[in-house]
Amino acid sequence: MTDNIQSITSPNTNTPPNSERLLRWPEVQERVGICRSHAHQLVAKGQFPQPIKLVPGGRASAWRERAISDWIAQRIAESAPTNPEAA
Repeated sequence: MTDNIQSITSPNTNTPPNSERLLRWPEVQERVGICRSHAHQLVAKGQFPQPIKLVPGGRASAWRERAISDWIAQRIAESAPTNPEAA
């Protein structure tokens, strides 16, 4: 189902549905709602996706869209009550 959502919401309609987009920080921040420094603290703890360098040895980084989407889905799943009757 996420493949369908990704292909529908992808701004570039020429992108194949299984391709991987890279997101720069402003778009990641818009999606996850945390500041950059907190994201890097979470990366250091292994609790947020690791960014990748766009150029070896360079400063520019980006995040895999799929990793960010999976992280968001995991947060949602973990926030759901395990017992639906307890809510």
